Amino acid sequence: MKRLLPAPILLASAGLAAAQEAAPAAAGGVPALASPTLGELFRAGGPLMWLLLAFSVFALAVIAWLFATLRAGATAPRSLVRDAMDKIRQGDLGEARKICEDRPCPFSHVALAAIDAARALPTAESAALSAAVEGEGARQAGVLQGRAQWLLDVATIAPMVGLLGTVLGFFAAFQGIGSDLVASAKPVVLAQGVALAIITTIAGLLVAIPCMVFYAWFRRRAERQVALLEGLAADLVSVLLSRRGAAR
Repeated sequence: MKRLLPAPILLASAGLAAAQEAAPAAAGGVPALASPTLGELFRAGGPLMWLLLAFSVFALAVIAWLFATLRAGATAPRSLVRDAMDKIRQGDLGEARKICEDRPCPFSHVALAAIDAARALPTAESAALSAAVEGEGARQAGVLQGRAQWLLDVATIAPMVGLLGTVLGFFAAFQGIGSDLVASAKPVVLAQGVALAIITTIAGLLVAIPCMVFYAWFRRRAERQVALLEGLAADLVSVLLSRRGAAR
């Protein structure tokens, strides 16, 4: 996955370079636009580049958070599932509930809903118990699938910010052409406006494209976690019903 990270990191590096560069290019040398540095490109993009930089940093933080949370070990730790299931099979629902409370995660929330339903409805049929588990399971599934939504939001907003920079850049360019500036200054104003238009558009896409790629990947990963949670929820219902049958 390392190959997908350079785009946001590249924008972050440009912002750092813009903040660190204090002196302009030396007079009489090669023009700055011939071989611009990251800092020069960042400054040429105008104030909106700082907003895009903030989006890129936020996206990197969300990606790191999703890597840590959208995995089987965080959704349903094996040791937790094993210990809770063993206590339920032994009929010790109080200890099973304590185990789940001590280790909050999507599975523990579903298990708590199942245990509470079994306690509150000791004579309920399997349909009532299944409904209680399915309700909490659906809520946890929504939480898992909604975590990647942040990346989709960034991927949607960042190109719009780049488009705003494009509009502002062309507005500045045409305003310079129509002004009373001397003829020698007009090409400079035009070049600055076009640079703003192009650079912000590119920066917005550099943020949005990796976010879309990671959103698609994490969405599929979330679907796998939901499928895992559904299977464990079915096992919970089965174990609780079998324990109730044995008690009769």
